[in-house]
Parts: sequence; C-alpha cells; structure tokens
Amino acid sequence: MSPQQMLSANTCRPPMAPWPLLAVVALLVPPVSLDGLRPMWWELPGPAAAVILGIGAALAGRWARTALVEGLLSLLSLVALGVVPLMLMDQGYSLARGAGPVWLVVLGAMGMTWHAMAVLANMEEHALFRRILVPTLFGAALLYLWEVGVRGFEVPSVLLPAPHAVAAALLSHAGTLWADFQQTVLQAVIRGYVAGCLSGFLLAIIADRVPFLARGLLPLANLASAIPIVGIAPIMVMWFGFDWQSKAAVVVIMTFFPMLVNTLAGLQSAEKIQLDLMRSYGVGYWRTLFHLRLPAALPFLFNGLKINSTLALIGAIVAEFFGTPIVGMGFRISSEVARMNVDVVWATITVAAVVGSGAYGLLSLAERRATFWHPSFRSK
Repeated sequence: MSPQQMLSANTCRPPMAPWPLLAVVALLVPPVSLDGLRPMWWELPGPAAAVILGIGAALAGRWARTALVEGLLSLLSLVALGVVPLMLMDQGYSLARGAGPVWLVVLGAMGMTWHAMAVLANMEEHALFRRILVPTLFGAALLYLWEVGVRGFEVPSVLLPAPHAVAAALLSHAGTLWADFQQTVLQAVIRGYVAGCLSGFLLAIIADRVPFLARGLLPLANLASAIPIVGIAPIMVMWFGFDWQSKAAVVVIMTFFPMLVNTLAGLQSAEKIQLDLMRSYGVGYWRTLFHLRLPAALPFLFNGLKINSTLALIGAIVAEFFGTPIVGMGFRISSEVARMNVDVVWATITVAAVVGSGAYGLLSLAERRATFWHPSFRSK
C-alpha cells in the first residue's frame, strides 16, 4: 500500500471514542451491593483477563495499517468485553441488585460494536465481506443486549425469555417445529402463494387487455386490502375445513390483489416513445407485451412477489388460530401461550422470521439477476 493510500485510508477511519476506558473505570470501581460470600468481580481471573484483552485489542487496532485489521481487532475487543457480564451472571452475580460498574463494560462493548461497524462499513475493499459482516454484527449486538438485559434485570421468562432459552427450545423441540413448518409453510403457504400470485398476474394481463375490467378490479383491490385477516380466516375454515386448504385459501386472498395491482402498474410503466416505436414497426399486442412491457414490468412484479412472501406467512399463521389440526405454527403459538411455554412460542416466531427473511432474500437475489439492467442496480 502506497503512502497516499495509507493516508486516505486513515483519514476515512472514524475516530476511536474512549469506549474501552469505561471498562477500565469498571475494573477499578467495586460493586455496591454484592453478596459478601462472593469475591469482588474484578478479583476473578476470568473477567479481569477478558477486560484486559478487550482494552489491549482496542488500543492495538489504532496502529493497524488497514481498516480490515482494525475492524477485526475491534471485533475481538467487543467480544472480550461482552463476555464479562455473561461470565459474572453464570457465577451467580445479580446485575440488578449490585455490580453496577459492570454495566460500564456493557456500554464499552456496545461502543466498540459501533466503532467496528463504522470501520468495516467504510472499507473500500472486501465489499462482499463488508455487506455480510456489518448486518450480522448489528443483529448480534441486538441479541446481546436482549440477553444481558433479560438476565441482568431478572426479567421473568414468562414475560420475555432470554435468547439462550429460545435457542434451547429450538433444539429440544426441533421435531415438533419441523412438523409445524411442513404443515404451515410447505403445504399452506407455498401452495397459496403460488396460486395467489399466478392468478393475480394472469388476471392483470387480461385486465390490461380489457380496460373496463381494470377499472372495476382496482377499487375491489383497495377494498380487499382493508379487510382484516381475522374476518376472512373463520369464513375460509367454514368453507374449506380445518386442514391446510383453508389456510391456503386465506393466503390466496392476501396475495392475489397485491400481485394484481403491481402487475397492472408494471405493464403501464413502459415509456410512450418505446410503445410508439413498436407500433411503427407494426408489432402486435402480444409481441409488444412479451418483448417490451413485461420486461419493463419486472421490478413491479418482483415488488409484488416480495410483499406477498411476508403476507403469505402471516396470513397462514393467523388463519391457524381459528381452526387447524394439532400441528402448525399458528396452532403451536396459541397452544404454548396457554401453557405458559413462552420459550417455545419465541422459537416458533424465530422459525417464522427466518423463513420469511430467507424467502425475501432469495427473491431479492432473483430480482437482481433478472433486472441487472435497471438503474437502481447499475451503480452497485
């Protein structure tokens, strides 16, 4: 790296805030009301060594020659500082009734998280590494604050379980959650999603060809979007029974109109000069549709598909509250809440969130591949 590149890289780095110094203060100040049977936390070799390691890594990062090395050292620092409160709570310390200075270590770890994300986000190299690591680090910081806050303030698990309890429920109830996933996602969501999106797309093509049909369907789409799921789901259960068919019907209703509206808007997005050019060459409606209007409508189509990927899962889960076999994600949430097994409820919510986020991410990747020519992707 040339001196000019090193100078520009250093000027782009965010200044190091005095976050590790908070850990130094916490190391020197004793707790205020700990149980006398336990030693002071700063006398324990594990927490003290972790604090020293965190401070050393943070200071060493300032002499790093590249932003990547500084970011990795900042990650090491925040991990070392972050494990201190967890180590103390595992040894029986109550952060709600004493050990107040330990919260300075938590604040220092969060400050180092902020600094690490700022350094990694400003890197000019390793773009893929940056795009993956920064969001992952942000999510891990939220989970850490959740864990420390719940355990530190002794929040009852019936109100909010800690992330480690949710992870334990995921492992211990993996078979049950897999059966719920099959019933809700593989049977109801996917079938209803495909049927709703496909029917909305095809009817939009017909409505585009028949103008009065579009004028009649758009007000109905606005009306249907205002109908609550809790009003549709019981009716679908009465019509189609308690199995997956009624949930798929709810998904069809929820996904049909967003796809219809987005497809119609996309078909009308082709520029007038392009349509005039096609007409000047004597190109008919269907060739214009497949060679010009549908490619121009792809961003709108993917927008509808991404919106429906989350609506479909929400609709199927809510519909299962109104009648289902003794399996399904909605059934699991309602039944486990009644039994006060909140960790299983959060485990089911986690599965639903991962499935919805994964489906949205896959559709976003497909959109990027199919619409690479769009101005929103050219500069990325």
